[in-house]
Amino acid sequence: MAASMVLKSRALKLGSVSKSLKRINPDHLSACVLQHSVRTFSDVLGGKTTRIGYASGFWGDTSCAAPQLVHHGQLDFLVFDYLSEITMSLLTAAKHKKPDLGYAPDFIQAAIGPLINDIKSKGIRVVSNAGGVNPHACAAAIQEAAKKAGIDLKVAVVTGDDLMHKRGDIIASGTKDIDSGIAAPKSLVSMNAYLGAGPITKALDMGADIVVTGRCVDSAVVLGPLMHTFGWDPTDYTRLASASLAGHIAECGAQATGGIFTDWHQVEGWDNIGFPVAECAEDGRFVITKPPNTGGLVSKATIAEQIVYELGDPGRYMLPDVICDFRNVTLQEIEGDPNGAVLVSGAKGLPPTSQYKVSGTYADGFRATAVASITGPNAAEKGRKTAQSILKRTRTMFKHLKLKDYTQTNIQILGSEQTYGPHARDVNPREVVLWMALEHSQRNALEIFAREIAPAGTGMAPGLTGIVGGRPRVSPVLKLFSFLYPKDQVQATVHLDGKEETITMSSTDASPDSVPSDESEAPAEETLQGGDHSYSLGELAYTRSGDKGNNATIGVIARHPSYVPYLRKALTSTAVQEYFQHVIDPNTVDPVSRYELPGIDGFSFLLRNSLGGGGVASLRSDPQGKGYGQMLLDFQITNVPDLPSLAEKS
Repeated sequence: MAASMVLKSRALKLGSVSKSLKRINPDHLSACVLQHSVRTFSDVLGGKTTRIGYASGFWGDTSCAAPQLVHHGQLDFLVFDYLSEITMSLLTAAKHKKPDLGYAPDFIQAAIGPLINDIKSKGIRVVSNAGGVNPHACAAAIQEAAKKAGIDLKVAVVTGDDLMHKRGDIIASGTKDIDSGIAAPKSLVSMNAYLGAGPITKALDMGADIVVTGRCVDSAVVLGPLMHTFGWDPTDYTRLASASLAGHIAECGAQATGGIFTDWHQVEGWDNIGFPVAECAEDGRFVITKPPNTGGLVSKATIAEQIVYELGDPGRYMLPDVICDFRNVTLQEIEGDPNGAVLVSGAKGLPPTSQYKVSGTYADGFRATAVASITGPNAAEKGRKTAQSILKRTRTMFKHLKLKDYTQTNIQILGSEQTYGPHARDVNPREVVLWMALEHSQRNALEIFAREIAPAGTGMAPGLTGIVGGRPRVSPVLKLFSFLYPKDQVQATVHLDGKEETITMSSTDASPDSVPSDESEAPAEETLQGGDHSYSLGELAYTRSGDKGNNATIGVIARHPSYVPYLRKALTSTAVQEYFQHVIDPNTVDPVSRYELPGIDGFSFLLRNSLGGGGVASLRSDPQGKGYGQMLLDFQITNVPDLPSLAEKS
């Protein structure tokens, strides 16, 4: 990135799940599409290529993505990712209420249903993990939509990820959570293994038009079609790693095409943002682009940001099919393409481990969250006193009713920069949002709490102007329990046209000598020129953050290669630990690790035990660390030379 961009950035001073079951009108979908021509990249990649469009990054993503890609993506495959740990918890709860639920209805109502004739006529094959915890019910809904449209589709179902039939043995064996170390609780209500691409490949080999899976690793919906198309051997680990990187980049949809980009002010057309298309070659190289005449931005910077998203150790990114080494991946912008296109190469692969990661959920009491707006002078202090008074009142009521105390409480005053901890600026806002999230072992205790929010509007501080959503709703808590389980004890099955094919993965472990070390070794200490200049991190780098369970990840990419040594010196694991000490559990051993990605001039940080339990277990307003990268942009790098001038000279 040119140094002038840094100066421009400096001058600017930049600081969920849909539950709707309503059918979406196809006319609305067509309104999201613009007419245009399509460029392919066989001239860049050479030989045969396959185009895969990624139409969903989560359950609840925009309904404009699928028609945009189907009509104008010139696709061979259309793939969708709907699942996260939080989503699996919600789908599990839905299935418990009604046995024919438990899958992502958006897949049928907003994607396959309205577009089913176009998908059939264009010969596009579809792969999705929309099956959730009930893939057979999802497949039945697809077949019903096909029947109404008067067309025939071969729909394959992949099962085997559900391990609830092994629940007793898993609990009895003393299985422990890979992060917290707690033993498997008896209240486990779901356990799903992250399957790989093998069953998807098998389903496509069997002739499936649409493949519906339960839990699989997000990138498998891209790797499976590529293994099928090119006939890659399951031991061709470098190609598998490269294809998995394509899936990793595209798996969050518009995050790869300018969504949540650090330099958001440079990205136009959010209302019609393009979704990623990965055009892949037989040797594993691929180009990321988007449909023409769509908004968003495809550049080295946007792709690099997505590479480091939720990455952890880039030399040991562990998937069911392959261990990936992304440290020396390189990016090359394809000049002259009006839609933006980036050639990606350099991923390496190693044999996978003998175990699947399993995502389980267990019942652990109840929770309620109250959100209220407060205005006027000293709004933050009024919010804090209001929260303390509500807690004191309800605890007094609990004692009279012989109820236990809250198991967890989290009070935040949003707008006061409380989430920044010691880095909050000296502000005295006149409007804030009070966030009160609490857990209790008994539902009726939280129902008492829910009734005691509104009285604050007449009996406590002035300026409480509204309770968001009305009286807080009490809901069961389903917490995450993740563990490892032998692959040779998990049997995946592909169901198609009354036939079944079973697949059991090998139990052979990667050689310890072939696995990268846990933390990247930094280059030999460099002698750097000093100076009297200071910069915020945002002036020198891009950031992207996310979660891995209760651990947060933060990726940092230098805006220019000449900045890397200065970032390396300033952003040590100790410095990042000190910056985020207010969110990290103080009992954590080795709380922050730093890894390097020299291919993209980047760093990846893993912040252990930094999310208050993470996901559904966290009571924080940012349970997935989405804001951590933004917070780090204000980190100060001092006593350095004029770095933009240094970049221009180099």
